[in-house]
Amino acid sequence: MDPCNKEKVDSVMDGSEECENSDEEQDNTIEWDDLSDKESVASSMDSAVDEMSIDDLETLLDEDRAHLGHAHTGHTIERSFIDSLYKLKNVKEAASSKTKFSDVSDDGDWYPETTPRKKKRSGLSSVSPSPAKSCRSGSPASVQSGKGKTRRSSVSRSLPFSLSISEQKWKSADEPDIEPAQPVFKPRQTPGPRLVSSGSCSPLQYFELFFSKSVLRTILTNSNAYGAMRQEGAKKPWEDITAKDLKSFLALVIYMGLLKCFKLTDYWRKSHIYNLPYPSQIMSSRKFLTISKALHLSDPKVDAENDKKKGTPEYDRLCKIKPLYQDIRDACRASFHPFQNISIDERMVASKARNGLKQYMKNKPTKWGYKLFVLADSLCGYTWDFFIYEGKANLDESKGISYDSVMILANERLLGSGYKLFVDNFYTSPKLFRDLLQKKIWACGTVRANRIGHSKTQAPRGNIRWFREDDLLFVEWKDRRDVLMCSTFHKAFKGDSIKRNVRGADGVWAIQDFPVPAAVLDYNKHMGGVDLSDALIGYYTVLHKTKKWYRSFFFHFVDIAVVNAFILHQQMAKMKNQKPLTQKAFREALVTELAGTGPATGPAYIRPTLNHYSHLPKYISGDSSIGRRKCKLCRFKTPVMCVTCDVPLCFVPKRDCFTSWHYPDISSEDGEE
Repeated sequence: MDPCNKEKVDSVMDGSEECENSDEEQDNTIEWDDLSDKESVASSMDSAVDEMSIDDLETLLDEDRAHLGHAHTGHTIERSFIDSLYKLKNVKEAASSKTKFSDVSDDGDWYPETTPRKKKRSGLSSVSPSPAKSCRSGSPASVQSGKGKTRRSSVSRSLPFSLSISEQKWKSADEPDIEPAQPVFKPRQTPGPRLVSSGSCSPLQYFELFFSKSVLRTILTNSNAYGAMRQEGAKKPWEDITAKDLKSFLALVIYMGLLKCFKLTDYWRKSHIYNLPYPSQIMSSRKFLTISKALHLSDPKVDAENDKKKGTPEYDRLCKIKPLYQDIRDACRASFHPFQNISIDERMVASKARNGLKQYMKNKPTKWGYKLFVLADSLCGYTWDFFIYEGKANLDESKGISYDSVMILANERLLGSGYKLFVDNFYTSPKLFRDLLQKKIWACGTVRANRIGHSKTQAPRGNIRWFREDDLLFVEWKDRRDVLMCSTFHKAFKGDSIKRNVRGADGVWAIQDFPVPAAVLDYNKHMGGVDLSDALIGYYTVLHKTKKWYRSFFFHFVDIAVVNAFILHQQMAKMKNQKPLTQKAFREALVTELAGTGPATGPAYIRPTLNHYSHLPKYISGDSSIGRRKCKLCRFKTPVMCVTCDVPLCFVPKRDCFTSWHYPDISSEDGEE
């Protein structure tokens, strides 16, 4: 083909492509090396599109078909060039046919355009043709591949709240709000200590509610088995630890929380600086260290079987603490029932061990350690229930750890109905609050600003805005920072005020009253249940460095038992109008009783009170032979379960696991007799 005709046809093709694709939106972009030179040629030849007739195009097509017949089959540009000419011919024919029929009728619905001619944009079109259709470049190598840069779609992330909150949705504090129906408090048990109120109990007897004789017996059995396994092949055989040795060991562990030393051996040093006679009276340092190294909470044989399952879903990461872990949780729930206000928060057990359970939380005082989710009573700080965070759960079954942790701990079958739960902004979500409301548990908590599409606005201090979505109230309060709250049982504003020390324009500080929502006041008052428990533990914590990760949990379980026992002592003294001991005095008395160096007082044992709704047996299903489950103690199948504990237990004359589970001390004494 003649070069001049070739260039002319190129310009025709470019013009036709612009006509067809000028308004199409494409994400792929193509660069041309010689774009500036070719643009001048293409712009000068745009008029040739209108000048060429259909006969001229047919002549060009005949010439190119003959030329392509003698060319190499790999010339894809020539083939695409002919395809473009055919397209241009179709456009011309459609345009001419439209002109022909326009004289007959002006109705466009009768003869619509096959390929409508689109408005031509001024300048270079933003739509780039594909490499097969482009003939502007000198060679195919100068054209980018079709996989150009794709435009990222801006899709808003779905949030649990409304994506945007219009300003018209917010209401001021002056606008009235309808107060929701307040919860009717119907606890499953009588709130407070579930003990015989007429009895006088010693610190040791409170402590034995959590570390009972059966718990100590399990620890003794597993520790002796582990110690004997470690001592195999040694010249000196293993000497079993006795129950008295274990109690003395616990006494020294609690004593070390009262009196801190840098090293464990400092408690037995005989020097002018370190001269502590009490530890030597209880136990020698060698024996204490021997028990520390042999301390084991689970059966070593079970641990060995569990280690074989590593890397499989059946592997239990908490196998080495499971016996004591479950016993402490059950004892915490059985000895006390929370009052109406409860709170859920995280707790950290300090550790830097190389273990997969270790977590990092930058906003906590203890940043490295094991994370626990704790439900505590807001009034006294009693740790009612908790569980250890093991890592991310199965995403198909989980709704998020913030949602799952609350639903696990706030068990309405054990708590009852009408409770008021307080959580922080890690947990607060509309789905959680609505699901809790279905369980007749009301909730209140702070909200993260990005979860409701909240934007900061200029407002004076003390300004209150609010809006409602179904049963949820959202309140914004201006303090030094924006405070966002969500609640299911509060009114937006009740006329409450709070005092703040504010510096005026003259630089003088003065006390001023500012309006405050009721949700903020109640949150500040009742959210600190877990923090109070952490503070009581932190004053005299028994936790110290250890080489085994599961021993860190053992020391923390001792802390929970001592603090809960102390809270029970406080509550019982309050019920009797007596002055309770301080925590320091309580721990000192407990140490002396455990070591056997002080007088023991109180009744022979303490047992939880029983009413018409607590710890009653019931069939798992309607029929005694259907729906049987394995007993919690003996592992035989049983159709009976405890209503309160929600665990299957045998209740037959030969296997009375129901009594052994709830009163282990009584059953063991009856067996000895």
